[in-house]
Amino acid sequence: MHGHQTISSGELAAQGGTTSAQVRKDLSFFGSFGKRGLGYSVSALSSSLREILGLGRQWNVVIVGAGKIGAALAQYEGFRDRGFKVVGVYDEDPARVGGTLDGVVVRDQRELESDIMKLKPHIALIAVPAEAAQTLVDRVVKAGVRAILNFAPTPLTVPEKVTLRSVNMALELEILSYALVNAGE
Repeated sequence: MHGHQTISSGELAAQGGTTSAQVRKDLSFFGSFGKRGLGYSVSALSSSLREILGLGRQWNVVIVGAGKIGAALAQYEGFRDRGFKVVGVYDEDPARVGGTLDGVVVRDQRELESDIMKLKPHIALIAVPAEAAQTLVDRVVKAGVRAILNFAPTPLTVPEKVTLRSVNMALELEILSYALVNAGE
């Protein structure tokens, strides 16, 4: 879409791995975006989709766990580019507490609830060992966080009013290995 003023449903379908009819049907749920025979204005469609997805604003994020995964997440520049601001990083390891990750001071996990009350994060990223994950999720939920992205290698439970997404890197690698086997590799 970069560098183009318009894009067709066929081009969008090719990029998304679907059909042009499905693209038109999906977009129609949110309004009228394109013109028959002309396609979609890239800037108008992009702006509308950002608004629909809630990306037209800033979302505050806390990261619980400042180990390798948490540190990598805290320093990922792509978050800022998409409206996600890391407002707090937490760990229980005294060797990590007090250090900084991309300008954010790593705070002690004991401060988590009181900081959540002050910082009002919208999303919590959980990057701790499996055995600690559920307890920490319970704490952030109780403090008021309603959206959680889990990087811990364990299933978690949350109340119905909380949205939980889990990133299972081992499963993603298994999916890729399956794709390679079936592609004749």
